[in-house]
Amino acid sequence: MRQVVVRGRHGSGVRLPLIVVVALAAVVLAACSSSSKTPASGGGNQAPTTLMTHTGSAGTYLTDNRGVALYDFVNDTPTSSSCVGACATVWPPLTGTATAGTGVTGSMITTITRPDGTKQVAYNGHPLYYYHGDSAAGQTNGQGQNLNGGLWWLLSPAGTEIKTH
Repeated sequence: MRQVVVRGRHGSGVRLPLIVVVALAAVVLAACSSSSKTPASGGGNQAPTTLMTHTGSAGTYLTDNRGVALYDFVNDTPTSSSCVGACATVWPPLTGTATAGTGVTGSMITTITRPDGTKQVAYNGHPLYYYHGDSAAGQTNGQGQNLNGGLWWLLSPAGTEIKTH
């Protein structure tokens, strides 16, 4: 049986069967490439999202197909996102493509190209974001926040900002 010497930081080595080394490498690669699908995660290429609506204390607002709230950043324009870098960590953009669910107008769904080249879903000219502080469907902890240089609002199915706290 073939063996491989695995060396630690201080140069000491341990002999392991090749099959064990391959299995460990597979586990490490799987852990690094898996993405946790927490409600607020939105970056990266995803399967198409269905935009939906939810009614809560702030009124009726847009969500993704998992019921997670989507936000608008007042500093954006209909064709560009100004939330990049650290901002996009707090407010992950909804990337990829989207379709219209019940109560959502399909012709209002578009995409913009972010500065990094990824496609971000927009609704009625508002690029859409998640908020990292929303850990479950139905939460709207980002509503009315003045963070990362501007205000953040939920969007109504009509494509207008809901400006209530």
